[in-house]
Parts: sequence; C-alpha cells; structure tokens
Amino acid sequence: MPNSLRIALAQFDFPVGAVEANADRIIAMALQARDEFGARVVLFPELALCGYLPEDLLLRPAFLAQCEAALRRVAASVEGIVAVVGWPQSAGAVVYNAASVLRDGAIATTYRKRELPNYAVFDERRYFDVDPDGGPCWFDVDDVRVGLLICEDLWFPEPLAQTVAGGAQLVLVPNASPFERDKHAQRDALIAQRVGETAVEGRGVGLAYLNVVGGQDSLVFDGASVLADGDGVVHPAAVAFSDQWLVADFDPAARAFTAVQWTSEADESRDALAWRAVVRGTRDYCRKNGFEKAWLGLSGGIDSALVLAIAVDALGADNVTAVRMPSRYTAELSNDLAAEQCRVQGVRLLSLPIEKPFQGYLDALASTFEGMAADTTEENLQSRTRGALLMALSNKFGGLLLTTGNKSEYAVGYATIYGDMCGGYAPLKDLYKTEVFALARWRNTVGEAGWVLPPAVIDRPPSAELRGNQRDEDSLPPYDVLDAILLRHVDQEQSREEIVAAGFDPDTVDRVLHLVRISEWKRHQAAPGPKVSRRAFGRERRYPISSGWRG
Repeated sequence: MPNSLRIALAQFDFPVGAVEANADRIIAMALQARDEFGARVVLFPELALCGYLPEDLLLRPAFLAQCEAALRRVAASVEGIVAVVGWPQSAGAVVYNAASVLRDGAIATTYRKRELPNYAVFDERRYFDVDPDGGPCWFDVDDVRVGLLICEDLWFPEPLAQTVAGGAQLVLVPNASPFERDKHAQRDALIAQRVGETAVEGRGVGLAYLNVVGGQDSLVFDGASVLADGDGVVHPAAVAFSDQWLVADFDPAARAFTAVQWTSEADESRDALAWRAVVRGTRDYCRKNGFEKAWLGLSGGIDSALVLAIAVDALGADNVTAVRMPSRYTAELSNDLAAEQCRVQGVRLLSLPIEKPFQGYLDALASTFEGMAADTTEENLQSRTRGALLMALSNKFGGLLLTTGNKSEYAVGYATIYGDMCGGYAPLKDLYKTEVFALARWRNTVGEAGWVLPPAVIDRPPSAELRGNQRDEDSLPPYDVLDAILLRHVDQEQSREEIVAAGFDPDTVDRVLHLVRISEWKRHQAAPGPKVSRRAFGRERRYPISSGWRG
C-alpha cells in the first residue's frame, strides 16, 4: 500500500463548444500534472471536453461525433498518468453525461451520471438519459481504489454508498455547479454528511470535489473546490472564481488529504463573492463573444457607477468608455459625480447632451400629440434617445454596451424598454437595489486608492432624472420595503397571503405584485446578466407573459 496518492484537480474554465481547443488544453494539462506536479491522477470538471452546458448543441449529431473523436484523441495522448475527463457520450438514440477514465493511451472505463438535475437553471433531462444498466465506477491507481461520481450524484445517498461498498477509498467528484449566494455552506455540510454516512468505526471515504470556474452567458461557475477527509472534516475551499491547479496527496490508510498546492479562500463574505461573480461574469461574457472593450451610460447615479467599477475591474480602465448624456432635467451634481469617478478610475468620458435629439422627437410627434398632456411617454423618449446614442457608439466603434438596470427595476418594470434596457449584458441584473448599495459600499473598502464610487453617489436619493425633482420613491415604495417584498415573492416564491402575514401593508403588496406580473414582457427582452441569487430572472425563473393566474 503506498504512503500517498498524488492527485491534481484542474479548476479551470473550459468554454462551451470549443471542443478541439478544450481537447488540446486537456492533453497539455494532463502532461503538466504528470511532469510538473508528479500527480498520478488528474481530474477535469464535468463535461470539460465540450464545456457546461452546451444546451441544444447536444441535439446535433455532428457535435456529439466531434466530442467522441476529441475524447479518443485525448485518450491516445495520456500516458504515465490517469486522467478523468467529462464529456457527452452518444450511444445511438441516447446521450449520457459521462466521465471517462483515460490511461495508457486508451479509454479504460466510462461512468455515466445517474442523477440528472432538472430544476432551476438545469435542463439535463432535456439532453441526457440515465443508463438503466449503469452503476458504480471504480478504478485502481497504485493499489488505491478510486470511485467516480458526477455532480448531482453526490446530493443523493445511494450513488456514494454503492461506490464505497465496492471498496472505494477515494471518490472523485467533477462538478459544474453555478455560483449562488450562501451555497458554499450548504455544499460543505452536504459533503460532510455524505462522508459521515460512509464511515465505519469513525472512518469514511476521502472525497475530492472539483468545480469548474468561469462565466457562461448568465451563469457564473465559482470553482471553490474542496477536499474532505474520511473523518468528515472539509478542508478550506480553494479561491473562488480563480483558474488554478490544485494538488494534494491522499493517504489511503488515514483517508486524509495533505495539500501540496492549494490556495485557500481568504474572503468568503457575501459581498466579496458577489463582486467577483459579477466581475468574472462580465469579463468572460465579453471575452467569449469577441469584445475587448465596453461602453456604458454614466448618469451620476448608483447603478451606472457600480457598473463602471465592475467594467474596469473586468476589462481594465483603458478598455472602458463612459458616456455622460445630460438632459434638461439632469442635476449638475450628476454631471460632476460622473466626471469625478472617471477621473479616479482613469476612464475616458464622452459627453453627448440629448437636448437636440430629444427635441427632435418632440417636434416630430407634436402634431400627433397635440392637446395631450406630457406623461411617461416623454420621459421614456429621453431614455430611448440615450439608448439610441449608446447603440450608435457601440456599432460605430465596436465594443459591448453594458446596461445598468438592477433586479428591483427589472422586477417591477421600472426600466425603459429600448431605452436604458439597451445593451448586450446586464451586470446588475440579479442584484436588488439594496444589494447594489451594499456592494458599492463594500467596493469602496477594497484596495489602497480610497473610494472607487464617489461617496455622494451612494448617499444621494436615487432618481431617473426624467422630470424635474424626480425621485424613485415617487413611483415605488422605499427600496428596503420593495426589496423585502420582492425577495419573498420572487426568490422565495411566497404568495400574497404569506407576504401580508409577514407584516407588509396589503395595498403595497398588491401594488408590487401587480407590477411584477405586468412587467414579464420586458424581462423576456432583457439582456443576460450574471446569476448570484437562488432565483434569477431568465432561465431560472420562467413565467408566461400571457397569464390569468394571480397569486
């Protein structure tokens, strides 16, 4: 029996659809794990070969055939180390979420995922099948029996129990688990519970949990991989949202790990992780879609100020251009604060007053609108004028337009379609307004340069500045009340009766829920943005636009 078995975990981003590039990287990384780290086993994330999740690419036979050919190419290149690689395995009319054990230039065995998630953002039953004849998977490395599960399998007791019953001393678990606030504690508790369930005389199985990292459209994968010893102790998580090699030695006798190369997470606070999630999501969305530069409208308000800080952290100040677009209703303080933030962050600032194009719209509509009082139509025209200008800049000079709406606004429709909703990516889409303020305050505590967002931006009352002396609270309940209702209704799926029973004013609840219902059509047209909550708008929360149900 060896003293220890060295394993390497590849906590890296494997982009969706980049099959050949991913295969090349996996080959190079397997050799690196063997030669640089002296590892005997290297583990890659769930579906690393094709990226997670390729969605309807999995319905294309040519895509599946390319994945199989790429896996065979990888297998032929793996010598002197055992590599575990996730990929979509096509078997006639069915497709499996699989992980193959590669050794000595061949595919030694293949495990097929047994528990397919079909909730929240997951649609695995749309694409994958469960093998009715499938079961546990084991392979031996240096007299250590190693088992293999995939992601959701770990959330059910049977797959791990059956794997350990076959003699597994160490179980590898490749994952593609998206980031969600407060999820780490839940995951670590589950891992400790599962290991404890396998214990005999106080000693259970050792478990290596590897999670992929990187942004994929509205999802952000945080990595934060962990190890668990056989006594149920879960080691500190690896740094989240960071591409890195993780190397550890496993003692099969003690069923315990010793970290060899493992950078642990230093700040697991909610705001720190949320910040890194939205920055990583923004960076990867731009990079994976060919955008090196970004634009945004900078109003002097809290939302656009936070998006500017995110964009600078994601892409660098030289790659971000802010556009100030004052109107007849814009306060001079708003102009000053926008300029001050750009100066501090080293961002180029353009000024494009909207009075002339806005007046042009009014003149064009004057005869049609004759005799009608001004209302939100004229307010929205200002926002749509700004949207048109920003899209023109993006079209002419290239670069992605970032939109600045937050979850509170999207929830109740306090955003102008084809106006301030213009843009290709929405970094704040899953952050309520109160969370925007909290994140802004947190960001100003990080780094040595002092504040990043002007304190006056954080302190001033929010306003759309589309009419004189306008405040958000003229149209909406105070944000602490609004967000508390929205959290219960949207994230926790509570009914009107449950929210009122919690102490909220019935008329306010009715008003908010009505706004949520009638704004669904706007959300269906909104740009994607990084998911950080339990129930994000988009693929995780899908409601019909046309619906007679009230609740």
